[in-house]
Formats: sequence, C-alpha cells, structure tokens
Amino acid sequence: MALPLVAVVGRPNVGKSTLVNRLAGVRSAIVHDEPGITRDRLYQEVEWNGRRLQVVDTGGLVFGDDSEFLPHIRQQAMAAMAEAHAVIFVVDGREGLTPADREVADWLRKQPLPVVVAVNKCESGQLGLAQAAAFWELGLGEPIPCSAIHGNGVAELLEAVLPHLPEVDEAAAAADPIAVAIVGRPNVGKSSLLNCLVGSQRAIVSPIAGTTRDAIDTLVEWEGQSYRLIDTAGIRKKNRVEYGVEFFSINRAFKAIQRS
Repeated sequence: MALPLVAVVGRPNVGKSTLVNRLAGVRSAIVHDEPGITRDRLYQEVEWNGRRLQVVDTGGLVFGDDSEFLPHIRQQAMAAMAEAHAVIFVVDGREGLTPADREVADWLRKQPLPVVVAVNKCESGQLGLAQAAAFWELGLGEPIPCSAIHGNGVAELLEAVLPHLPEVDEAAAAADPIAVAIVGRPNVGKSSLLNCLVGSQRAIVSPIAGTTRDAIDTLVEWEGQSYRLIDTAGIRKKNRVEYGVEFFSINRAFKAIQRS
C-alpha cells in the first residue's frame, strides 16, 4: 500500500513550496519570490513521530483567469486532490485574508477531504496567533500559525494532519523503486513522453520552452517492478543560462540524474 498523501494547496506566493521543503527536511522544490514558479505537482516524503507520509506541492490556484498556464495548474491541483487523503491549505499571515483565499476556501469546501489551514509567515508567537485568528472566518476549522522558513508551528501542523490519515504497512511501503531520469534540451517532448509512459496528464505540456521547472517524480509499476520516473527541465549550455529560475531548474535536473 502506498504512503498516505497530503495535498498542499493555496493561492500563488503564500509559501507552499517552502513549507513542503520544511516538512520533508530537504530543499527539493524550487523556491523563488515570483508567482507561478511551481506548475506541476511535486511529491516529497515526510517522517514525523514514527509515521511516514507523502506531501504533494501544487501550483498557486487562481480562479476566473484562464491565461497562460493557470488552467493547467488548476488541473494539476485537482489531480493531486483526487489522490490525497487530506489537504493543507496554506495562507499568508502577513498579508491577511484575501479574496483569492476565499475563492480557494470555497472550492475546498466542495471537496470530500479534511482541510487543515496553515497560516504561514507567522514568525512571532503572539503576533502569529493574532494573524491566524483572522482565518477563522473561512469556516475550515482552527487556523494554525506557522513559519515555513523558521519551522515554528510545523510540529503542530503535522499533529493536526495525522489523525486524518490511514495507517499503512510500513514494510510494504518501504521498497525502493528504480529511479529513471528523463533528460534532454528544452522542448524535445520529455513531459509528453512521461505522460505517455504513465498514461495520464502527469506533467504540463505546452509548446513554450521551459514549461517544466522542477524535477517531477512519478511512481509506476511494470511487470512487478516499481520505477520512479523523473521528468526534468530542459538543459542548455551554461553560458546561455542566467541566474534565476532556469538556473535552479537545471540544477534540479542534474540532481535528478545523480539520484537515478
């Protein structure tokens, strides 16, 4: 049986990827102060108090706007929700409750999943409680103040999530799959190949070079053997790459090769 899965959702730029990295204890998802960095769904394993689970990072949800990649990002988030046992809804405590948060909350109420509200960017204890209090208005239960950067409140967040997850046979879930990286230059069809092998829309595909930014892990089974297929960002020569999102994306691609 696979590990229980928790989907991490929210509007753009609230710190979802930073929180996923904190929960997993690694810096796997690309974090950059720009909306839309995460597009596909990205899985990480988490261990807490003897329990193992997976969290899936998703792109920032924006409703009522079908420009560029936004419909694809919503589709990926919905696919993550279809697999998940629970949801962590991330909001920004510094910015407070926004209309975009309300839209995501309205959508989550229609889903048949338990929701835990994580009020991120609450670095101060007392101030964090005050910042979190504004999110009671969403009607999704107790908002938990936390800081993905500093780790404050993350233990409390996990303790709130665990009761919603099924127990699993740890031995059955522990077998390591064979890792296979899919690499190449931009726009040669790596994500299309991944989707074909998996048999579903696992990665966003578009004619725009650079659509894939993070390394996307997907578990498949073939003739009794488990495989981890890793889609990667297109690799270009160093002298053509500026420091920024593409630089980090290519670094993730090389790390995917190393763990394959």
